Amino acid sequence: MSASTLRSHSDSTSLAARHNTVARSLRAELYRLRSWPAMWTTVGTWFLLAMVFGYVFPYVSYTTGTAGFSTEGEPTEALLQSALPESIPDILVQGTPLFGGALVLVLGALIAGNGYSWGTWKTVFTHGRLRPTIGALLALAVIVAAMVVVTAVLCTVVSVSLATIETQPLTMPSAGALLRSAGAAYLVFMMWGTIGFALGTYARSAALSVGPGLVWTVVVENLLRGVGSALQLVEDVTAFLSGTAAGSLVGAVTGGGEGTPGVVDVISGPRALITVAAYIAVAVVATGILVRSRDVN
Repeated sequence: MSASTLRSHSDSTSLAARHNTVARSLRAELYRLRSWPAMWTTVGTWFLLAMVFGYVFPYVSYTTGTAGFSTEGEPTEALLQSALPESIPDILVQGTPLFGGALVLVLGALIAGNGYSWGTWKTVFTHGRLRPTIGALLALAVIVAAMVVVTAVLCTVVSVSLATIETQPLTMPSAGALLRSAGAAYLVFMMWGTIGFALGTYARSAALSVGPGLVWTVVVENLLRGVGSALQLVEDVTAFLSGTAAGSLVGAVTGGGEGTPGVVDVISGPRALITVAAYIAVAVVATGILVRSRDVN
């Protein structure tokens, strides 16, 4: 057997071994997370909030409205329409820029940070650092995908039930609209999740990364966008912020989402898509650099 053949065989074996290590890390991480109460609490909170803001509040306002209007002055028929099956794409994605993104940021920070707090990474990294980290990021990606799918299923079940109760026609959304909303929800969630993962890796603690992350997501970015209406320099800066990109992407998918917290139209849809993808790439690369360049204490 020639030397080149031996080298080729060795490279193939090495590549297969690396892939196998990543797959094992993914399976191990998913096994750990599925028995972790904090993960189920975070994910369950998202499902609860999505249903409450997407269906419970509009339907209660519809049923309690007087003189054809809800207490906020919105026509009750419009409130009912917003809770019917044709509005599933909008409800699926409308909560992701703000409270949904904040919850996934917490989830990413917990996955990375608790590994340091509990000493798990210290043991795992003795067998290599990058591949276990990739496995954990892939586990986050799988969980986010499951969140989007389950949310779509819940929206379908609830909206069809409400349409049946109110004897409304079952007008289902198009597959294209549903896929666009699901894709946007997934990207926005992944952006916040990878940012949280990077913060947890940097701080080596879930608690130290969750606080600043939530303050930035929920408070600081909204304040900057408010100040930006008066100061041009601040407005130019906010156009590059993660929350602006997420809100603009959702706004492009939903057609504006006027009045929905976190949904904006500051930048165009294509630019928002590129910005969200860039944040994901930067967060993943930054995590890899941190893991490879530091000692685990």
